Amino acid sequence: MGKREPLSVTVITLNEEANLERCLQSVRWADEIVVVDSGSTDRTLEIASQHGCQVYQNDWPGYVAQKNFALDQASHDWTLSLDADEWLSPQGAEEVRLALENPSADGFRFNRSSSFCGAFLRHTWSRDWQLRLFRKHRGRFAGRYVHESVRMEPGCRIVSMQERINH
Repeated sequence: MGKREPLSVTVITLNEEANLERCLQSVRWADEIVVVDSGSTDRTLEIASQHGCQVYQNDWPGYVAQKNFALDQASHDWTLSLDADEWLSPQGAEEVRLALENPSADGFRFNRSSSFCGAFLRHTWSRDWQLRLFRKHRGRFAGRYVHESVRMEPGCRIVSMQERINH
């Protein structure tokens, strides 16, 4: 495997002890994991600390502002933003690592595969493309309260990944 661009992973949390372990395990190879918590009262902070994450506390300002706050804490330009209930498969992690060896774009989007009651939904939300891996100096989160997304500067090239983000 060749040398790749360094990667920061950002995760925002609030009482995510049931989900966070799986998320963090899927990106344990990243150069840095930034967790921004908005007041958890469960084991979320303990789990993040056990994984060596950079942990920050920030009162809840809404999704867009919290995700941008997390970006601002990230040390590296290449950033992968995951929600605490999302994770990469081993194949997805490998695809990210390979993409960062010689980036062909400023951002990469993933089709998100959602599960319900332990089973992935094959036909509902089947085209849920999310731009999550990007150069943070070329993009920021924007949008409405819940339906935030990354907005890239004009002229940025976006490529679709083959592997999915699991949700």
